[in-house]
Amino acid sequence: MLKMKDLKDFDIPFIGLKDGSHTFEYHIDKKFFEVFQFDEFNDSNVTVVVNLVKKPTLLEVDFTATGSVNVFCDLTNEPFEQEINGTLPLIIKFGDEFNDDNEDILIIPYDSYKVNIAQYIYELIVLSVPIKRIHPKVADGTLENETLKKLKELEVKKEKSVEETNSTDPRWDKLKDLITGKNT
Repeated sequence: MLKMKDLKDFDIPFIGLKDGSHTFEYHIDKKFFEVFQFDEFNDSNVTVVVNLVKKPTLLEVDFTATGSVNVFCDLTNEPFEQEINGTLPLIIKFGDEFNDDNEDILIIPYDSYKVNIAQYIYELIVLSVPIKRIHPKVADGTLENETLKKLKELEVKKEKSVEETNSTDPRWDKLKDLITGKNT
């Protein structure tokens, strides 16, 4: 299991980089999420490409995550591979003290020589997964399991007789007459 100190692999020492574009690539697996005590993914196979553009007064960082995470379906509890694609732009500026109040701009102290991007990778991947996770075979109707059979069995029938749909309560008819201004 990784510890917080193991996230040093996600430190980017920008002080030694020349101005211009630099690319970093990270492979994210389940161990990465264990550090954050996040256990909603059974497994993870995500590649994160980080493009850092160093400028004299700031850093522009663009994160791109592609791959899949293994999650449980919200309807059937069956595990499946959820494809994810996500991007996250970030501007890193220099200031008197650390400030991450703005989600698009990170301010780090002037004397900083590196930045740790692990938290941003974590947030990008977690937020790239849909809120409602539906197994692809549920969506196309090909998944068969006990849960779906039971739900189908317990489904409420919406068949009403013709008489029920055509007849209304006479009290409602009187109220409708008041609204329209008709007296019968």
